[in-house]
Amino acid sequence: MGHGHSHGSGLPTGSAAAKNKGRLGWALGLTLTYMVAEVIGGLLTGSLALLADAAHMVTDAGGLALSLLAIHYAGKAATPDKSFGYMRFEILAALANAVVLLGVTAYILYEAYRRFVEPTEILGWPMMLVAFVGLGVNLVSMKLLASGSSESLNVRGAYFEVLSDMLGSVGVIVAALVVMGTGWRWVDPLVGAGIGLFIVPRTWRLLNEAIHILLEGTPPGIDLAEVANSLGAIPGVQRVYDLHVWTLTSGFDAMSAHLVVVEATENVRVLRAARVLMKERFGIEHVTLQIEDPQLAAEAPDLRV
Repeated sequence: MGHGHSHGSGLPTGSAAAKNKGRLGWALGLTLTYMVAEVIGGLLTGSLALLADAAHMVTDAGGLALSLLAIHYAGKAATPDKSFGYMRFEILAALANAVVLLGVTAYILYEAYRRFVEPTEILGWPMMLVAFVGLGVNLVSMKLLASGSSESLNVRGAYFEVLSDMLGSVGVIVAALVVMGTGWRWVDPLVGAGIGLFIVPRTWRLLNEAIHILLEGTPPGIDLAEVANSLGAIPGVQRVYDLHVWTLTSGFDAMSAHLVVVEATENVRVLRAARVLMKERFGIEHVTLQIEDPQLAAEAPDLRV
């Protein structure tokens, strides 16, 4: 009867989001600088479209700050009571960003309805001027976060918030031009509602991705059956069971499995082959494998692959 455990690597020194910490900091600085001006501008001009953009800017600042806080905690060393450290904090931050954005959207839709019923006076030129400045700030922030959004769910959440603000600024400019040219004040709440609705599908996907990770779902692009078949094809492996592949945080997947090996003398060779397979074919380095002989495996419960 042979047993063995193998870890291809320890915990990473930094997550995918950590590489973008500096860019997140710059984006936060730009957002905070402009946020105050946009909130004041929205109140002075009476524009719901501008206030909707300002509301997203406020959530941007909070989301970016939360993302940076998540990176700080994710980089902390593991402790006896938190053996994986605080890496999941990044996923919680992405989840919080998604929930806040959905809440803000709900408020904007309510305010749009109220303003359709009771239109308010709108100052077109100041509204457009503030929106142009906001557009520039958002474009710079998007450029800073673009590369990291494909690597980290946490950074992706911040990127989506900035993206929504950029589109919001464009919408505000269009609304200001229409209001100044035609006097149609109803265009302003219409654009405000459109800004809120545009980000809902992307935010919903972000929310689902965060929940999927928290529920230990199989990472996208990983076929569990293919992993089992590949491990089972290693010479000397009779059976693969209790196989799990999950994501701890963006850029860090892990797996565990039981391998039934007939000859105990083959244990080390099988472990090495499995580690190489998981790293080179599936891109997973944190691997935990338990080697068992047929007799012990027969006594195990009927676990799913």
